[in-house]
Amino acid sequence: MTDLSQPGLPGALPDKRQVAASFSRAAASYDSVAELQRAVGNALLEQLPTSIEPQRWLDLGSGTGYFSRALHKRFPQAAGVAVDIAEGMLQHAREQGGAHYHVAGDAERLPMQDASVELIFTSLAVQWCGDFRAVLSEARRVLQPGGVLAFASLCAGTLHELRESWQAVDGLAHVNRFRHLQDYQRLCAGSKLRVLGLETRPHVLYYPDVRSLTHELKALGAHNLNPGRPAGLTGRARMQGLLQAYEQFRQTQGLPATYQVVYGVLQKPLIEGK
Repeated sequence: MTDLSQPGLPGALPDKRQVAASFSRAAASYDSVAELQRAVGNALLEQLPTSIEPQRWLDLGSGTGYFSRALHKRFPQAAGVAVDIAEGMLQHAREQGGAHYHVAGDAERLPMQDASVELIFTSLAVQWCGDFRAVLSEARRVLQPGGVLAFASLCAGTLHELRESWQAVDGLAHVNRFRHLQDYQRLCAGSKLRVLGLETRPHVLYYPDVRSLTHELKALGAHNLNPGRPAGLTGRARMQGLLQAYEQFRQTQGLPATYQVVYGVLQKPLIEGK
């Protein structure tokens, strides 16, 4: 099995330094094009256990703070901590409010004390982490007994229309890679957290043309960050080939872009080993 944490290997996930820089640059434009992010995050909020009333929550991969503000509205008495790897996003979020603290940090090495929060909420962030086992281990460390980790992430099959269209043009890695659902299932099962729910749902967005999709990905900071991606500008002939190849997917609503979203809700046992 390929180790997704090794940036130089084929199939590896992007270098997180590049991810941080890309999302920092996108901070100002992010919310204007974040339809998918809002839909997924709201769906994840709906999956939180109704009984949960945290005194402190952590919004991990908080971005511009959209869901930090949603968590503050839902749990107004709780103290909120927003953590993101992109300093540009944190600066933007600080101006908007929501969380009490905004901290630069990595999901694989959380800047939090042991057993310090009752809820970790992370939507469309951990797909950039090469070592998801470490993410789960850190969540278990930081959660109080009985605390909940709720995550939404992307898995293989995301943007398959764009990937297949590029494959028809030049066979190079133009689309970000994501781990398989089976990897999420295996790692969650071995995490020593109780799996309350784990499922995948497709989210499909429609665009009038390919350039609208690629412009949105760039505005989100989620454009191609793959190791081995093509260097330099895309030539006119290759772009024309992409436009023609993508047309085979056109539907009445427009050109589809499918995101395969994994939703997971896990709980730290009240007693270790249970």
